[in-house]
Amino acid sequence: MIDQTLAGRRAFILENTRLQAPPHTPELVLHLADEITPIWKLTEEALAEIGLPPPFWAFAWAGGQALARYVLDHPQIVAGKRVIDFASGSGLVAIAAMRAGAASVLAADIDVFCEAAIGLNGAANGVEVAFTDVNLLDAPPPEADVILAGDICYERPMAEAVMAWLGQGRAAGAAVLIGDPGRTYFPKDGLVKLAEYQVPTTRELEDMAVKRTSVWTLP
Repeated sequence: MIDQTLAGRRAFILENTRLQAPPHTPELVLHLADEITPIWKLTEEALAEIGLPPPFWAFAWAGGQALARYVLDHPQIVAGKRVIDFASGSGLVAIAAMRAGAASVLAADIDVFCEAAIGLNGAANGVEVAFTDVNLLDAPPPEADVILAGDICYERPMAEAVMAWLGQGRAAGAAVLIGDPGRTYFPKDGLVKLAEYQVPTTRELEDMAVKRTSVWTLP
């Protein structure tokens, strides 16, 4: 079994990933899985058998890459501000926000492995990111100036719940930015597109090698 302490999770990540730059954010590095790393070869079922959730934190998903790119290219969006990165995964977007000058970033993800991944990835990029594994959807959004969310619309119930929660954040005064590569359940109605990118990915994760991915905002 995997050592479920924070130190044990960090050791698991270091053993099963390698440090590399996501293709759309080459100025950042993350501990990621690829075809030559062991975790890639473990199926979701095999991970479940040893008590692990799917390792979404081990990949730089297209929506997150696009959102991180937009933040890095438009630092004024987050500079000096309090930021929440919802469903943070690897921490790519949170790290981009810190590198762009955010006063603070709270990375939120219900997978406790993300705490270890984000800690390692933050250190690799010279930034410190706060983390919570509390399900933020259970309450109104915490006070923040900016809420970032990448790749949140894989399933209809989750997409609906997250979009409603983001709407609450916007109503409370936070700017809301979303990165999405055209997921089936992403609701474009009422949103404003800020940018569109061609994000390199892998056919092992996606249905094509390059995903047209957009960054949207709630007006």
